[in-house]
Amino acid sequence: MESLQNDKSTERDRYDSRSQKALLEDAANASGADSIDAVFREPYILYEKHITFYIQPDHKVLELGSGSGLHTEALLKTGAYITASDIAPSSLALLSKNLFPAYGEKLTTQVADMEFLPFNDQSFDVITSAGSLSYGDPELVNREIKRVLKPGGIFICVDSLNHNPVYRFNRYLQFRRGQRTMSTLERMPDMQRIQTFKELFSSVDVSFFGSLTWAAPIFKRILGKDKAAKFFDAFDRFIKVKRSAFKFVLVAR
Repeated sequence: MESLQNDKSTERDRYDSRSQKALLEDAANASGADSIDAVFREPYILYEKHITFYIQPDHKVLELGSGSGLHTEALLKTGAYITASDIAPSSLALLSKNLFPAYGEKLTTQVADMEFLPFNDQSFDVITSAGSLSYGDPELVNREIKRVLKPGGIFICVDSLNHNPVYRFNRYLQFRRGQRTMSTLERMPDMQRIQTFKELFSSVDVSFFGSLTWAAPIFKRILGKDKAAKFFDAFDRFIKVKRSAFKFVLVAR
């Protein structure tokens, strides 16, 4: 337990440090699927399509693990009331600096641990997460998502999958380099986590992406970024990618 708490502090401090530097440098903040490299972009495009389709202007939406707001503006563009939450205060300060001037009263930020959310039961119509599921204990996070969602609510997420051995090895190298904590490796979503969502919700739709993303550096040199992205997407459709995927997009209702 102490190790997990240390990992949580390490991750918070890492993201706080990055955001503090960006605040001091007055750096512009990248935003949305368009800011992501073409060969990794497709799951984020679908994530944003789901956001646009399901979120209505009168909805109250909670974003878990907002960070500095890479995917928050896509939520704000729906016209809904967005609560951006994260464990790192400086990340939320950077998010607010970049987005509050344009979206004002539609945006609220809240420092929050996704394992113990500081919100009442049935507070939100929609909960979203872009790459944050590995930062909390799966059982606790799932419990909190269900608790603060209203009846008939929707959970939308895009995240990494933890079955492909190439991606698993790369994440382990990142851990060895101090770029990840061990708990994030252990909690990376897998097919069992997806099955758990199917047991918690009445309807779950899942799409998978990126069986060949590990080869992106080679294919980008040969084909260029855009052609490589099209080839990867076509290959995923051809093999009906699932367990070998790099990313998945999930909508639970």
